[in-house]
Amino acid sequence: MARRLEGKIAIVTGAGCVGPGWGNGRATCVRFAEEGARVFAVDLRMETMTETLERTRQVGGEIEPYLCDVTDRSAVEAMVSACQERFGAIDILVNNVGGSAKGGAAALEEDVWDRQLDFNLKSVFLTCRAVLPVMEAKRSGAIVNVSSTSGLRYTGSPQVAYASAKAAIIQFSKVTAVEFAPKGIRVNTVVPGQLHTPMVETRLAGQRAAGDVDALLASRVRRIPLGWMGDGRDTANAALFLASDEARFVTGTEIVVDGGMSVRCD
Repeated sequence: MARRLEGKIAIVTGAGCVGPGWGNGRATCVRFAEEGARVFAVDLRMETMTETLERTRQVGGEIEPYLCDVTDRSAVEAMVSACQERFGAIDILVNNVGGSAKGGAAALEEDVWDRQLDFNLKSVFLTCRAVLPVMEAKRSGAIVNVSSTSGLRYTGSPQVAYASAKAAIIQFSKVTAVEFAPKGIRVNTVVPGQLHTPMVETRLAGQRAAGDVDALLASRVRRIPLGWMGDGRDTANAALFLASDEARFVTGTEIVVDGGMSVRCD
């Protein structure tokens, strides 16, 4: 059986991870490589991609790391040119850069608001802005933007800038999907919920549970109807479907990956 992304070139931003394990970007790189894609892995720091590169090469994948600040237009344009120079094409773009900062509308500092929108939303705009003309020239391409259930519902923490940016990604994808559908380009969104990624141990436990990882995990699992947490591999599998030809008639929509959390009332 042919692999689902055989011969495709995929840019994955946020390809690194804050710790060992299955973050969304790392898992996407590995899963895409397993299905035949050559991966242009983008992150801000090389050390975050070490495990990503190792795991991808272990499955026989071809992966090229590249350092880029995806909130900087010139850097993004250089990144897209570097991918074309290395692989000769761009078939798939996965926008996975993101991260939250706590704070509600009356408490959040203005500079934090600005940084959150740049990091979570402007990064998506800039990468799409640079990649879309490349895809348009060959009249084909698939873009997968990664949002969050915080963009759909209040998920337990007043992180208003993050939630606003993630909600905007969903609508950005819809508008862009309609505009570029006649040009053979599909644009969709994956909406992960509360997954067990390395972010839990390295950052969230300290922010929300006084460093108690087990307490944080238990509180998150209680909110999920399936009764367990997925991880970055679940996000990656959704992105894989949307990037593949199996989703050839799918554009301008979302796949929510949250074990049913966002459809529950309590």
